[in-house]
Amino acid sequence: MRVLLTGASGQLGCELRPRLAAAGFALAAPEPEELDLARPGEIDSFWRQNRPQLVINAAAYTAVDRAESEAAAAFAVNAEAPAHLARLCRDTGAALIHVSTDYVFDGTKSAPYHEDDPVNPLGVYGRSKAAGEEAVRALCPRHLVVRTSWLYSAHGVNFVKTVLRLAAERPELRIVDDQHGCPTSAADLAEAIAAIVKRLRQEAQAIFPWGLYHYCGEGATTWYGFARKIVDLLQERGFARGVRVVPIPTAAYPTPARRPAYSVLDCRRIEAVFGLRRTPWAESLTPVVERLLEDRRGAGAGRPGEP
Repeated sequence: MRVLLTGASGQLGCELRPRLAAAGFALAAPEPEELDLARPGEIDSFWRQNRPQLVINAAAYTAVDRAESEAAAAFAVNAEAPAHLARLCRDTGAALIHVSTDYVFDGTKSAPYHEDDPVNPLGVYGRSKAAGEEAVRALCPRHLVVRTSWLYSAHGVNFVKTVLRLAAERPELRIVDDQHGCPTSAADLAEAIAAIVKRLRQEAQAIFPWGLYHYCGEGATTWYGFARKIVDLLQERGFARGVRVVPIPTAAYPTPARRPAYSVLDCRRIEAVFGLRRTPWAESLTPVVERLLEDRRGAGAGRPGEP
């Protein structure tokens, strides 16, 4: 099966590439300079050269706050590009796996969101992702939309790496404690998607369970709880000594974009349909922190007390 992986240098892409290659897929994983998703002509040209049978769209404009002032850029990557890919998949009989976000919800619920709950994004980023979902679902019959949340890894820019950096610079970290979600290891999500793709290779597409699914780390927390666990892991390993993590309300940390106060995802559908087992987010966090500390040691940084 010929697979096109967009966003190959992002958090999820870095984890997906080796898993798909090891499974024997003919993988095209272009870097951003090789394929600019904001340029439909480049998508068409790449498509003609590679003729994919499956597209995994792991690319996204993810700068949530900057999107408020760069709406056109966010919509180009998060909405228009998925729509273009969906049309190409529809017209050539290819399948499309599209990765989306918990930020399509407004956070007014007090119980986990399931796939059939109505979306109502609060900001430009969420609106652009919701538009991308809608286009994929409307245009491509053979689609999977997989929503995830609070993605972290040893790659790219993410909350874990930010906390490690701040813990080296400040004695106190003030972290929002009234936004609830599910941290998700990019490695765990990549394992889940790879398992789904292997099943797709084996099954007739006519009976494959296409549709909308949620996948995130097991268990919910707040950004404060997430940061507290990161710092605990650092301190257990002799780093970030004396660093305090202080909970604050959202109102004390204003940002250009509004975030949902509660965006916990109900993942029972993907577990039941694909037989997936999710790992508790705190368990998956440990190897990521250890990998980041190893990288810093290898770079000559990371003395005890200075992660």
